[in-house]
Amino acid sequence: MLIMMIEDEAALREVVEYNLGREGYQVVSFDNANDALIALEDMPPDLVLLDLMLPGLQGLQFLDILRQKDKRTPVVIMSARTSEEDVIRALERGADDYLPKPFSVKLLETKVKVALRRSAGEEADRGGSLQCGGVAIDLEAHRVTSDETEIQLTQKEFDLLVLFVRKQGKVFTRNQLLNIIWGYENDVNSRTVDVHMAMLRKKLADNGRHIRTLPKIGYLWESRTK
Repeated sequence: MLIMMIEDEAALREVVEYNLGREGYQVVSFDNANDALIALEDMPPDLVLLDLMLPGLQGLQFLDILRQKDKRTPVVIMSARTSEEDVIRALERGADDYLPKPFSVKLLETKVKVALRRSAGEEADRGGSLQCGGVAIDLEAHRVTSDETEIQLTQKEFDLLVLFVRKQGKVFTRNQLLNIIWGYENDVNSRTVDVHMAMLRKKLADNGRHIRTLPKIGYLWESRTK
């Protein structure tokens, strides 16, 4: 497994490289996003570890460019920016997870393993199509239309939509969704699920009404709405 790390702090790069290397991962690191962007063509990674505050091209700018070409490779943000706004902004633009600095190496290793395991499962489960009301999902092409209008979803939004359409009428708690979609029993960022569900509902426009929020419980997809 090849992990691309973009981090301008040399000491942190060394620590991450050493520990992930011990776990059997191949880590290629860059101290700026410009060089990493050039390297993407020759060495497409299985996962990206991305700092936000970088010299030159910023982390979110790199993420935007990556997601225009590749919506599937997991991206884990590592950043000293820990405000709710920063976390939401990164998730909205296609990050899969957010790891506030400082963090433990063990937590990083866990997030990497979970993200890669989830990604591998998604690749094995692609193919076919799903439909509910005005929402149509092409699993192989990773294409979603809402009332015949194509919409762009991040990987996690896509995964959530597929899960709900496949399990219409089933109630999922936030912890269940964290476990199924993110692979965690719980999460540092308690609003992760709510942020993704709000973004998904907004992108589905009128069909967002199928997503029902159950206060203090979770969410479900209702195929029939009033």
